[in-house]
Amino acid sequence: MNKRLIEVLKFALTGGVCFLIEYAALVVLKEWLRVDVLIATPIAFLISVIVNYLMCVRWVFPGAKDGSRRAQVGFVITSGLGLVINWALMALLTALFGQDVVLLTMMGLSVKVYMVNKVIATLVVMVWNYFTKRFVLKG
Repeated sequence: MNKRLIEVLKFALTGGVCFLIEYAALVVLKEWLRVDVLIATPIAFLISVIVNYLMCVRWVFPGAKDGSRRAQVGFVITSGLGLVINWALMALLTALFGQDVVLLTMMGLSVKVYMVNKVIATLVVMVWNYFTKRFVLKG
């Protein structure tokens, strides 16, 4: 049980790092480059998936079959489905609540609806990722 707890904590830390990377990429694409949120979402997601894969096979799931073609294909498929879930939730939440409405401004920084939508989508995809990545990488 202790081993599983360490694994979950490592996965959570990896997810946190990848979330920050994805979130930063989304904000840069949306705010600085003026890319629509529904186009920026998959781009940011794909950037974080690369980091996630490297961290998962090297640190979270030691002994993972990172050289195995089955593990690599499984990771790509589960990540692709995670991308679809992520994008679909962002599309739904954007349709319901919008993307550019400012919810809060503090010290010159604005929190917009799409930023909150992203947090919600990430929480759902995080659960998907843990169980599918564990199955694919540990067998």
